Amino acid sequence: MTFTLAIVGRPNVGKSTLFNRLVGRRLALVDDQPGVTRDLREGEARLGDLRFTVIDTAGLEEATDESLQGRMRKLTERAVGMADICLFLLDARAGVTSADRIFADILRKKNAHVILAVNKAEGRAGDDGALEAYSLGLGEPLRLSAEHGEGMDDLYRVLMPLADAFAERDRHDAPETNVELTGDEDDEGPRKPTREKPLQIAVIGRPNAGKSTLINTILGEDRLLTGPEAGITRDAISVTTEWMGTPMRIFDTAGMRKKAKVTDKVEKLSVADGLRAVRFAEVVVVLLDAATPFETQDLRIADFAETEGRAVVVAVNKWDLEEDKNAKLAGLKEAFERLLPQLRGAPLVAISGKTGRGLDRLNAAVLKAYDVWNRRVPTAKLNQWLAAMTEAHPPPAPGGRRIRLRYMTQVRTRPPAFVAMTTHAQDLPESYARYLVNGLRQDFDLAGTPIRLTFRDQGAKNPYKERKKGIPSRLTKHVEAGRTKKAE
Repeated sequence: MTFTLAIVGRPNVGKSTLFNRLVGRRLALVDDQPGVTRDLREGEARLGDLRFTVIDTAGLEEATDESLQGRMRKLTERAVGMADICLFLLDARAGVTSADRIFADILRKKNAHVILAVNKAEGRAGDDGALEAYSLGLGEPLRLSAEHGEGMDDLYRVLMPLADAFAERDRHDAPETNVELTGDEDDEGPRKPTREKPLQIAVIGRPNAGKSTLINTILGEDRLLTGPEAGITRDAISVTTEWMGTPMRIFDTAGMRKKAKVTDKVEKLSVADGLRAVRFAEVVVVLLDAATPFETQDLRIADFAETEGRAVVVAVNKWDLEEDKNAKLAGLKEAFERLLPQLRGAPLVAISGKTGRGLDRLNAAVLKAYDVWNRRVPTAKLNQWLAAMTEAHPPPAPGGRRIRLRYMTQVRTRPPAFVAMTTHAQDLPESYARYLVNGLRQDFDLAGTPIRLTFRDQGAKNPYKERKKGIPSRLTKHVEAGRTKKAE
């Protein structure tokens, strides 16, 4: 990637559609109603042989106060300042508006490389708007159709000479990437996060729990849009940073409400985007509001992360607003053990995303959860442990048939998965499986991580199990016939 391209313009001119076209995937939410995009979204764009970073921005509003629209504008202006090239997008069907002229003046002052383009210019309906764009004084406008992919070759021809100039700059300023690792991978420990492959973290929770504020504090800048309004974040935004010496990619997700309360189409898409971010994450931070912790929706969110097999860290935000912290923390630990038994032993950290209190403990909890998630237990130790567990509490004998656990081995990590060979696996009760899983957590320090335990019937390996009776030989027939005659 040689440069950064920011797509800016008024709401509903097709910025997110063009963003999805350039990255080759439907990453940004798209809808007919204006104002769907509120945050900055980055993606790796491909246009011919060009590789660059493209930024989707919120629609430029004329508001300049501290309202939601005003904060969205400030965030977009910040993206304009940090981008190498700005693609100013107009709506060919609507023509040049007064707001477009104001924003054109802003772009002249903030960025040296501005490309003017008119979207929705397919057919004759966009001719008038394309000709009117000349009046902005930003050069010849490109005629595009992000929906149908028209005009991408013209965009390529404009970007190519600029890319060559930025490539020379990047040879001096860009950090070293794609470093090949030498030696075999250590099976005893987790993969060390690098800049090329940072640790993937998803922050999920109910609306207004403070997810974006927490990430901004970790970054040390107002990178994500925040405010007192619930539901500001819509897209699952990923940011890459180095948090206390560890390269990480942190996903900010939309607040997840009860499914029955989600009626807006955009909110449904936002929640789906957040769930997809969980599937791409390695560690999931479930963020709770200290004022209303462990509500039903919080439990559903935490259970979803466990079902997806991700390492889970539970963080209680807005801890600075609590008065009796000791009594509150004791109640939280009791509720955690009672309401989330499937995450028994998972880290529970009290933090303040606004002030930064407790972020060092959160960082340590994330790294520990990641280590446990990657942990590998030797087979010899597993079988010694299995013998002790079965001796202390033997498996049941349903119908008088004794269930025997022969041996156990770990087959996967991330999360840890184990297979136990046994007899009559179909008769083994779920309670005994929970007994073994809890023992694994306690004895091998696998607290908090999802554990997958599968039982395989050893009788399935019997080569004679499904064998049918063979055809008797002539000698056997002769002997049996003689026995029959004697009996008569």
